[in-house]
Amino acid sequence: MSLQGINLLFQSKRSKLTCTYKCGNACLGECTNTSNNAYFGDVMSRRGVLKSFGLGVVTVGGGAALAACGSPEEGGAAAGSATSSKAEAAKDVKPLKGMQFASVEPNTEDKVVVPEGYETGVLIAWGDPVVEGAPEFDPNNQTAEAAKKQFGFNNDFAGLLEHPDNKARMVYVCSHEYSTEPQMFPGYDGENPTDEQINIGIASHGHTILEVSKTGKGGELKREFGPLNRRITGFTEFTLAGAAAGSDLVKTKADPTGTKVFGTFNNCSGGITPWGTMLSGEENIDQYFANAAAVTDERAAEDVKRFGVEEGASERKWERVHERFDLSKEPNEFHRFGYVVEINPFDPESTPVKHTSMGRFKHEAGNVHVAKDGTVVCYSGDDSRFEYIYKFVSSKKVKEGDIAHNMTILDEGTLYVASLEGNSPQGEITGDGDLPADGAFDGKGTWHKLLTVTAGGAESHVDGFTAEEVAVYTRLAADKVGATKMDRPEDFQVNPVNEKVYVALTNNSYRGASGENAKKSKEDVMEYAPIRENKNGLVMEIEDDFAGESFTWNLLLVCGDPEAASTYFGGFDKAKVSPISCPDNLAFDTYGNLWISTDGNALKSNDGLYAVGLEGENRGQVKCFLTVPKDAETCGPIVTDDLVMVNVQHPGEGDDATFEQPGSHWPEGGNAVPRPAVAMAWRTDGKKIGVEA
Repeated sequence: MSLQGINLLFQSKRSKLTCTYKCGNACLGECTNTSNNAYFGDVMSRRGVLKSFGLGVVTVGGGAALAACGSPEEGGAAAGSATSSKAEAAKDVKPLKGMQFASVEPNTEDKVVVPEGYETGVLIAWGDPVVEGAPEFDPNNQTAEAAKKQFGFNNDFAGLLEHPDNKARMVYVCSHEYSTEPQMFPGYDGENPTDEQINIGIASHGHTILEVSKTGKGGELKREFGPLNRRITGFTEFTLAGAAAGSDLVKTKADPTGTKVFGTFNNCSGGITPWGTMLSGEENIDQYFANAAAVTDERAAEDVKRFGVEEGASERKWERVHERFDLSKEPNEFHRFGYVVEINPFDPESTPVKHTSMGRFKHEAGNVHVAKDGTVVCYSGDDSRFEYIYKFVSSKKVKEGDIAHNMTILDEGTLYVASLEGNSPQGEITGDGDLPADGAFDGKGTWHKLLTVTAGGAESHVDGFTAEEVAVYTRLAADKVGATKMDRPEDFQVNPVNEKVYVALTNNSYRGASGENAKKSKEDVMEYAPIRENKNGLVMEIEDDFAGESFTWNLLLVCGDPEAASTYFGGFDKAKVSPISCPDNLAFDTYGNLWISTDGNALKSNDGLYAVGLEGENRGQVKCFLTVPKDAETCGPIVTDDLVMVNVQHPGEGDDATFEQPGSHWPEGGNAVPRPAVAMAWRTDGKKIGVEA
């Protein structure tokens, strides 16, 4: 039986509190992309909505929901249970190296759950000292000056680098995406935040660079004070570089040169470059600014509307203390955020850079790959419903050991946006997960030039836009060339083993929506987004001509509960996989397996980290390695031979959670306030992760 509309039975578990402070409620409002781009094929007519509520849907979909979401008292996973009987029932396909562990069952535990034979620890948590002289964390007596020296809030992207001169140490880097003030301050009054609370919030954004030591206990790491330790905050100076630097669009009263910006905000995912720097994407930057209604320039007004800036006051009220966040007083300040930033973690005195040639939008990430011919390409997704995927191809090559040169690589080259075309007739894309006749959701794509930047200047490839306008109003420029609307494109990663490119498409509950959400649908199902009201997300595999303008693609995963007919696991037997929902960040192990962290699990169990086989009979095999505590998101996965690390973001951030009544007590337990933190997992026997003798 066709299960059209099965995803109507599932809703993301991301709380109202998280939606407010993480993305400015972007998921609740009407989509801001109002373009009428040309698409390949005619949009199919919708089937009857009533069919989606047929008995077959309730029986299969409802049963799947209960199986995925049950608590121990409801007959679900036992507390801390490590082995999924469903996923492990059949042993006829041996997992690949790196995936040889017992899958963790769906659960709602307030702790990190890992397979049997593994243990966990916490490297650092919100408020812990980063630099010497920082005070120990006291959640009842915070100050902005202390926060500038302590681990920030809601850590997201993470990377681990070799230490430049101490073999016993490594360097851990991460971003701090956003602050959740009701979780941070006792008695917080959102309508009347204090000046100190506002400044603490600003200081809690940014990045941490931290020296860590190897303990000798499996792969466990320990935080250390060291000369490389550094906190980058919303007050730190950045340099604007690339196509928009110095243009009238980014000049302000405080910076008439248009080259110096203070702060970085909503840094979500990122990447570690081949030359050893950290990239970080500024994502939901609209929520920090107020008074969009005061913007009078036609294109700038269209841009703030497209980003979703509030017409009046912002949620955090930062504009009351710092007028740069007030668009009625400083309209160009908004144009100085929404870029990929680059940080040199080995020089604590260096000034981070914002690369404007890579475009301005809600960058989820920036991940660099160097092709065999030396071409440097950086991929990035625009993390909103019905937004686009981009790549930047540099005209420069990497110079070994020349960090000054290498940090200019992303300033010169060509910025592209993608359009995608399916291989199957549109009538075969039903919206309920039925594969088309050729047995795959696949097709081809084209990269459209937006902007080319050289040492001598910049050239726009979009009619009606100057080069500076393409760099600043990138979404609007991408509309003009007919980019393809995707389902929240987030992290990109290139597999170092096979050079295929993978992108997480987290979800899009408005795609082809009916009823009260019909006006929020900007496109019906297409082969690249084949699930109507897509709650659980997709993972796409791309074979790209890195320096060229064409690629092919296929959907590796159509996520959700494997018992649901709408899901697809690369052709792998669905009786032998873990349920997975809302893919977000991606990583690879040394064997070439894909690892996926999730955000907003629509199956009502905790978010987690999953390993996925990509080759041969294991292609599409999904195994859950760990789950994070209640109401938390799994971010920034790092997978080495002897250690797995994840950033545990917003634990306990439930709908009604407050500082006084938190929804979690992780990581300290007892009656402690929940603290975003870095979780580690390693083998108790000291052997390699996911490898059995």
